[in-house]
Amino acid sequence: MTQQSRAEFIVRGSSWLLVHYEMLLLSLFLFQWLLPSSSSTNIGYSALFGGSNCSNVPYPFEISNENPSLSKSHPGLQLCCNQSCNNSLKVLIGGSFIDVMEISLEEGYLSVLIDHAVKFGCSRISDRSPKGNLLDLRGTPYTFHTRNKFTVLGCDAMATVRDSFSGNIVSGCVAFCVSYADEQHGQSHCSGVGCCRDAIPPRLQYATAFLMDGNDSFIPVLNTRRPIVLDWSIGNKSCEDVTSSPICGPNASCYNSSEGLGYRCKCQAGYEGNPYLQEGCQDIDECKDHSHNCSGKCVNIPGDYNCSCPLGTKGDGKKDGVGCKRDTYIEIGLGTSLALLVILLTMGFWIFCELKKRKQRKLKQKHFLQNGGLLLRQYVSENQFFARIFTIEELERATDNFNEKNVVGRGGYGTVYRGTVLPDGEVVAIKKSKFVDETQIEQFINEVVILSKITHRNVVKLLGCCLETGVPMLVYEFISNGTLSQHLHEQRMPTSGRLSWETRLRIATETAGALAFLHCKAASVPIVHRDVKSANILLDENCTAKVSDFGASRLIPMNQTHVTTLVQGTIGYLDPEYFQTCQLTEKSDVYSFGVVLLELLTSEKPVLFCRMGTERNLASHFMEYMAEKGGRVGVLEFLDRQLVWEARKALPVLAVAQLARRCLNLNGEDRPTMTEVAVELSALRRLAMQSEEWRDRRISMSPRRLPAVDESMFNEEDRLLP
Repeated sequence: MTQQSRAEFIVRGSSWLLVHYEMLLLSLFLFQWLLPSSSSTNIGYSALFGGSNCSNVPYPFEISNENPSLSKSHPGLQLCCNQSCNNSLKVLIGGSFIDVMEISLEEGYLSVLIDHAVKFGCSRISDRSPKGNLLDLRGTPYTFHTRNKFTVLGCDAMATVRDSFSGNIVSGCVAFCVSYADEQHGQSHCSGVGCCRDAIPPRLQYATAFLMDGNDSFIPVLNTRRPIVLDWSIGNKSCEDVTSSPICGPNASCYNSSEGLGYRCKCQAGYEGNPYLQEGCQDIDECKDHSHNCSGKCVNIPGDYNCSCPLGTKGDGKKDGVGCKRDTYIEIGLGTSLALLVILLTMGFWIFCELKKRKQRKLKQKHFLQNGGLLLRQYVSENQFFARIFTIEELERATDNFNEKNVVGRGGYGTVYRGTVLPDGEVVAIKKSKFVDETQIEQFINEVVILSKITHRNVVKLLGCCLETGVPMLVYEFISNGTLSQHLHEQRMPTSGRLSWETRLRIATETAGALAFLHCKAASVPIVHRDVKSANILLDENCTAKVSDFGASRLIPMNQTHVTTLVQGTIGYLDPEYFQTCQLTEKSDVYSFGVVLLELLTSEKPVLFCRMGTERNLASHFMEYMAEKGGRVGVLEFLDRQLVWEARKALPVLAVAQLARRCLNLNGEDRPTMTEVAVELSALRRLAMQSEEWRDRRISMSPRRLPAVDESMFNEEDRLLP
């Protein structure tokens, strides 16, 4: 229709059925286009209401609990939800409140529930008068939705829709029947027999006949409360007329209503929400809800999305397009680049390793020269060096990079590691010094050369050295049974404090012989050990003594009796004369050996901090005790009672105690030489070995059960000893 004023529906009946001619049933149904229980799906932004549900009313609709007709914001779009509306959502149309079922913003329709949706009427064929009012939408922003259908139920009935102003027929239909049974009161659809159905014209606002939703059922036909669908729009102006003050929000567009005057808004493509609100239309993330058409990578953009292909492929990335295919050129380029990168990295790593090796070689060469390597090579060329020159790599492999688990000893001059030298698998002791006197390098090399020439069963053999580190390292034969100090003083040793007198005398004799060998000219030049102590006397599996640790040793020139040097040694063993004068002589080793003899005789440490005064120092305490007591019994009470009892019927320990006293004289000239000490100890040991009592009397009694020391313990021969 061209006007939105009025339309009339005229119904005519046939004359050949008199009974049915007297009564024609005409029914008009106005149904909601899509009900929630339908199998279809609502499209667009909409809200469903029912009962007392008055929430979520979308703008531009609004609830006005005053008089909705007085609202000026958007006339006709005001809703009511208070007591006057029975507390349910209603819209005021034609002076009546009508229940609202659904509001659709995108489709622009309003579903309402009205009474008298079905109209009954009787008419003769020639009767053209209007039959009842359905809903008057004049003066409102609503029109009947074209989804509603004009439907006639009856036999041989014709109904038409006329323009109430022009009188022109704009719609109509005719229902035919073969018999009365064909009338469609109990059927669920209109097949054209006993009923007819036709679409209504657009922009219809008023009708006086009967309409029916095309999807509705005729069952039950007497249920006259039915939903109908109304189109709505805003105002009576087009979009072009409201461009100065548009109501549509961002990302929304305005379009003119196809059902009449006014306009509506809708979100642009790629957006969803309420187009009438600011920020109402929100971007749809098609990539997240998987509604996109991408076969490759989906990238969301405002209002749309893009499809791209992963690295190494090409195409449009769309399912209905080319998609993504492998790009051989990229693969070739990536492969070539990767190969070049690997080559460059390999070359770089090789260059780095070579530079590092070159730097290490230069550093080792520098250390080798600083540590007297050229001089040592000269001795080697002259066949005067009888040891091996090790590389640092050999010693690192032997000690597992100087692992702490291979440490077998620590001292003031360095750390000793246990190592295995390949390929013969020889076990060695590697001494890693803490420091070296660079001004004494030449003397150090000379001492190393001399030590390499020494071959004595009671001197630890020097196997070689390494000069490629900042501090030179020496390699000795490995002695596995610990030190004399450990056997005498440490409880963890199985023989701690229980070395027999025979074993102790043998250790003393062997140690004295080794020191005498160093002091004589057997090595072409006298060597003063300078650090004789029980910790530097190693014991093998048979408790054979091995003098070790020549880190502090010095050479005494042939034409000299002493050398002046900085004082070095260990507290408790240090020669007082050397400490005061800084003059090192062979007698300095004699004093230190005298302290070792006291350790063997008393089983006590050379320094005991738990004692007071001079008693802290074993040597000083012994000399004072000897001066005070003087007698044999007094001296023997100072010694280890176990040893005294073990040796009472053999050579007494008193002779060894007297020898220790002579070695501990403060004046070096009054001390015997190491050769004299070795000869005297050897004689005592031979005498003891010739005695049968020495072999027969091996008793192992605890000190608590030993008798006191008295003169009866010695025979006449023993009493004649000095």
